Amino acid sequence: MESIIVLDHVTKTFKNKKAVNNISLTINKGEIVAILGPNGAGKTTTIMMMLGLLEPSEGRINLFGLQPKDKKVREKIGAMLQEVSVIDALTVKEIIQLFRSYYPNPLGFEELVALTGLKDDELKKRADKLSGGQKRRLGFALAMAGNPDLLFFDEPTVGLDITSRKRFWETIGILKEREKTIIFTTHYLQEADDASERIILFHNGSIIEDGTPKEIKAKLTKQSISFTTSESISLEKLKQLPTVSHVYEEGNRIMIEAENTDLVLAKLFEQKIQISGVEINQGRLDDAFSQLTENKEAI
Repeated sequence: MESIIVLDHVTKTFKNKKAVNNISLTINKGEIVAILGPNGAGKTTTIMMMLGLLEPSEGRINLFGLQPKDKKVREKIGAMLQEVSVIDALTVKEIIQLFRSYYPNPLGFEELVALTGLKDDELKKRADKLSGGQKRRLGFALAMAGNPDLLFFDEPTVGLDITSRKRFWETIGILKEREKTIIFTTHYLQEADDASERIILFHNGSIIEDGTPKEIKAKLTKQSISFTTSESISLEKLKQLPTVSHVYEEGNRIMIEAENTDLVLAKLFEQKIQISGVEINQGRLDDAFSQLTENKEAI
């Protein structure tokens, strides 16, 4: 795999406080990576260093094998930060055309409009007349204006309605098909679960977990299997199954919490217990997020 981003033992210190503490990571071409963590965990500082907007106190950062501030790097990246600051006196169309002029091989104007969903009346509006959601769509267009190979999105769907949020992630899917590398932060954990192929979880300036959403959720100690049955089953007997921690009834379903749901299911079939409507819940990302950040000893 081609390495697009390499961080090697990177630390960032502000007034003797380490916002980012000795992190190393590599992001390869075509990956969609969610950087998650509580407020103050170091994720935004890390992105700002990747963009060359902050200098690391220690360590090395390379994008495309070059320094983040290198002109060749700048031509290959796009960024949508939380605050979109543009020239208020210009219309949306004028701003997009201006940004396109900064790049050697910009994305076509009509394609940008189609990808972002900007409407004709919005293109004619001055920037200072835009709503919050319209400013986010403009920020999205500006991030893609140069047809970049690497895109950064910091809380990209904040302020967007459901339709605009859906369009945003559909466009991310299109960019993925074009082998773009995408890094985003979000507080909407379901978005990270649905859209990312990899999650890097920050806590207190350090990386405490790095893996697929499925791998992150597997860090939960509580996973469950539920089913219905037409026969009488002893809950006490079910508690004796390997790795089971808790058994209870919820409505007409029997719920079993266990560390290894596959093993429990195999034992149920082995004992020829008549069950139907089996559902296996490997946990939710927000549960894993809370557990891994609040109870770090669970890692």
